[in-house]
Amino acid sequence: MQPPVRYSPDVEVVRPDEEQTIDQLNEAFDTILTRVAEHSGHAVRSVHAKSHGILEGTLTVDAGLPSELAQGLFAKAGEHKVYMRMSTNAGDILPDAVSLPRGLALKVLDVEGGRLPDAEGATQNFIMVNGKVFQAPNAEKFLGSLKLLAGTTDRVEGLKVAASTVLRGVNKALHAVGIDSPTIGSLGGAPNVDPLGETYYSLTPFRYGDYIAKFSVAPVAPALTALTGTEIDASGRPNAIRETVQSEMMGIAGEWEFRVQLCRDLERQPVEDPTVEWKEDEAPFQRVGVVRVQPQDSWDPARVQAVDEEMRFSVWTGLAAHQPLGNINRARNATYRHSAEFRERFNRCPIHEPGAVRGS
Repeated sequence: MQPPVRYSPDVEVVRPDEEQTIDQLNEAFDTILTRVAEHSGHAVRSVHAKSHGILEGTLTVDAGLPSELAQGLFAKAGEHKVYMRMSTNAGDILPDAVSLPRGLALKVLDVEGGRLPDAEGATQNFIMVNGKVFQAPNAEKFLGSLKLLAGTTDRVEGLKVAASTVLRGVNKALHAVGIDSPTIGSLGGAPNVDPLGETYYSLTPFRYGDYIAKFSVAPVAPALTALTGTEIDASGRPNAIRETVQSEMMGIAGEWEFRVQLCRDLERQPVEDPTVEWKEDEAPFQRVGVVRVQPQDSWDPARVQAVDEEMRFSVWTGLAAHQPLGNINRARNATYRHSAEFRERFNRCPIHEPGAVRGS
């Protein structure tokens, strides 16, 4: 196996039109944010708006990691409090019969080290979904999909449910012949799976101290792996996923491995194109820690208020040692902040990092 590629600034290639594309992304997100807020009277996130569970637990960083894995947050063995937010990727609050990819956001507290620019507090955020590749190679291509989604935001739920049923069938047929379609999944054709059994991936690459990596969180507790691939019947139950997770977590001691996939060949594991899967036989995931969650109410009102309403999750909140890399990640900085600022203004509820007086 090839040694990991060492990080240097020239692994990124900044496109000349990035600022213009980011402005257009913010305009499209504004359409989503405004329509949902005006219809419901409450502002939500422009992506991954609907939460299915908010969990509190710990991340234990493994001791004795080899030097290439002992980087950034993972350079020092120890335990950190974490919040986990499970979600679905739409920017409006849809009934769960519209089946979309699952998301997992992880906020690790009390993290030491130099911070990214404007990264308040002392947390490290990781944002992942239950797929291995992003739906667009760059922000400009993603903008086209976002405009389509913005045009359908908060419109005709019944049609979305019906379309999702059809798209799920199409996706299953493609999967049966060895084809996976992130585009069909993002439009409502994803399997309606239990989020507790899913493996999540960062999709985009990050600096990993001296190296470059993608991240993954994978269930390892038997009670979680037993749920892998289990589909939830959401017929007539708009919050079926949330209710299922809440019921299950009352009796589950959850355990997930936190894994790192080091880049070993910039051509085969590119930084700027997240539609290219980093094949695990060429760049394997390696465990660097474990997330543990005790049985709890995953929809505890106080925790939901504190995390879902009063915090934001951004890949740009964290250590300079885990700087987000690539065009999609660069575009996420301003757009995530833009979304959080909208929520803060509309809901008149300050958003902040744990331990910080006030965030954005």
